[in-house]
Amino acid sequence: MLPLLLPAAQTALKFNLSDSEKNSRHLARMQRKKVVIDTKIESASTEKGLLLIHTGNGKGKSTAAFGLLARALGHGMKAVVIQFIKGRSDTGEEAFFRSAPNLSWHVMGDGFTWETQNPEQDLASARKAWELVCSYLRDETVHLVILDELTYALKYGWLSIEEVSAALKNRPLMQHVVVTGRAAPPALIELADTVSEANLVKHAFQAGVQAMPGIEW
Repeated sequence: MLPLLLPAAQTALKFNLSDSEKNSRHLARMQRKKVVIDTKIESASTEKGLLLIHTGNGKGKSTAAFGLLARALGHGMKAVVIQFIKGRSDTGEEAFFRSAPNLSWHVMGDGFTWETQNPEQDLASARKAWELVCSYLRDETVHLVILDELTYALKYGWLSIEEVSAALKNRPLMQHVVVTGRAAPPALIELADTVSEANLVKHAFQAGVQAMPGIEW
């Protein structure tokens, strides 16, 4: 650090340093950073099942959850996927994961609400899916539960945040849960351990490009 020099002067001096001096400064920074990170790692002593939320208007929420699914299965964990809105069983991820050991995959939706145009049917499907979810949230042998697009069931009032929160709080201690979908409600975010938001910057569909296999489904 050169606190007595203006930023421009510090930058100029930085580029005039020899390779040896640059390496020495880099080493010093990394040593300081390692102390900070090691301290944080040592202080993280709690072990428990985590509630993760992938929300936001951008693409990749379910994709991120399925990446985590691959990681869990790689560790020999028992996992479950329950899809609330999606009604198709020809997606690439399901085709890939279907034969995986230790995995149960349930497509419980009827498609997008503007396609079904049947609120009673949507409600009944969501309630049926939630009953199945609750059975898994009581099963200590299940290590990971992915609730794909659960947030829509909350948004449309098919499920109440009270019943969802209660079930998540009372699940087995070491069970991990991942929730995906736009507009995760504040109460669910407050309950979660880790929340990630996918923001939309640009999407091919806006330019008239069809949903492409292997990318969108």
